[in-house]
Amino acid sequence: MRLVKNLFLASLVLFVFSCKSTKHSDVNSTNVETTEIQNYDLEHSLLWKIEGNGLEQSSYLFGTIHMINKENFFWPAGTLAALDESEQTAFEVDLDDMFDISAQMGLLTKAFMSDNQKLSDFYSDEEYKIVKAHFKDLGLPMFFLEKIKPMFLTVFASGDLDLEGGLGGDSNVKSYEMELYELCKDSNKDVDGLETLEFQISVFDSIPYQAQADMLLETIKSSDLGDEMFKEMINMYVSQDINKMVTSISDEESGLQGYEDLLLNQRNHNWIPIMAKKMAQAKTFFAVGAGHLGGEEGVIHLLKKEGFTLTPLSQNKG
Repeated sequence: MRLVKNLFLASLVLFVFSCKSTKHSDVNSTNVETTEIQNYDLEHSLLWKIEGNGLEQSSYLFGTIHMINKENFFWPAGTLAALDESEQTAFEVDLDDMFDISAQMGLLTKAFMSDNQKLSDFYSDEEYKIVKAHFKDLGLPMFFLEKIKPMFLTVFASGDLDLEGGLGGDSNVKSYEMELYELCKDSNKDVDGLETLEFQISVFDSIPYQAQADMLLETIKSSDLGDEMFKEMINMYVSQDINKMVTSISDEESGLQGYEDLLLNQRNHNWIPIMAKKMAQAKTFFAVGAGHLGGEEGVIHLLKKEGFTLTPLSQNKG
């Protein structure tokens, strides 16, 4: 079931590589979209305390990065203490599903394109040769990958996802979700999700295969730039600059441009009532991608609009 588990992990890290496949963005750009986001600048902090609005006890919001080099992995100040204080943890999706055989098999069936479509249908002969050669160099058989949805392949295309070690295994990368999940299991803490895996995959499916294929080809063609962009993204995370994270995702040259509402904003809005309900029931530690935190449509601002008070706990002065 290793391949199935890697496909599951692909769903968790997909947004990272959608950003990684982008062209270089100027974070000091003065275009209207960036200016609107900067009006909602927040403290450089990945960990926030949530209080008020009738809550009897505080909860916590932590911004993760789904994949990071081991040498860059760190726990922002107060994170482990906040996790220890909390009674339950909520990720974007319930990570217990990763170890559920039925859930894994369900994911495998959803990883393939519909209507017998195949990857070569979306490329010219020359483009397909580039894609095929790239995966051959990675030791991945094209005959198996041919019918897998391009957005899943975008993760594998980067070469940073260790298919043998996976995340949290012998790979040179780590996942905050996996690290937090293991800590929760060690302390018998309840784990849940803000959305189902089926819903998350349905979001991916809302992006046409051709657009997915274009993102995949861009990732392959700009692999050197991708390494540079991955480092830039890591630097944003280590500096806890959740404002730049939003800016880079929304840049007009981004691979996500045009899909921000679908992949980020709508999901953020969906999470708020779920988070409010969980916080009313128990002290909760929320762990979601750091790109969801900042901006006008980010989780922090949306929670404030609902009357909650959010206080940064792991501030980095930069």
